[in-house]
Amino acid sequence: MAARCAQLNIHELRNLAEFRYQIRRFLRFSEDQARGAGIEPQQHQLLLAIKGLPVGVKPTVGELASRMLIRHNSAVELLNRLTEHKLVERVAAPTDHREVLVQLTSKGEELLHRLSVSHREELRAKGPALMKTLGGVLDGV
Repeated sequence: MAARCAQLNIHELRNLAEFRYQIRRFLRFSEDQARGAGIEPQQHQLLLAIKGLPVGVKPTVGELASRMLIRHNSAVELLNRLTEHKLVERVAAPTDHREVLVQLTSKGEELLHRLSVSHREELRAKGPALMKTLGGVLDGV
């Protein structure tokens, strides 16, 4: 038996719509920044996923695919393109040479840094509106 959903009033629907709009604006900004830097948005996301892994998590293709919510073969294709751009490299794990890890090159580090600075600036500028909208969604106001 399906659980009965609570009805949303027009204010809650507007808050949800505004929140989606604010998120989409940021994503569009991010996409434009990546393309302006000469890479595709998913490639930027993968660079960030590699660099931003939690301590102790190995940057394997499988882990990166999981973090990107994509299939293993799609992650391989993204990594191949990033390798062609000399932004990442595959290296053997120090303890098990059969295991392949992915790391950023110095060129990849520089590009990710530039993109991350611009993203932080955008979030500082637009983040308060996003947080206000999120608050409205969560509070049901």
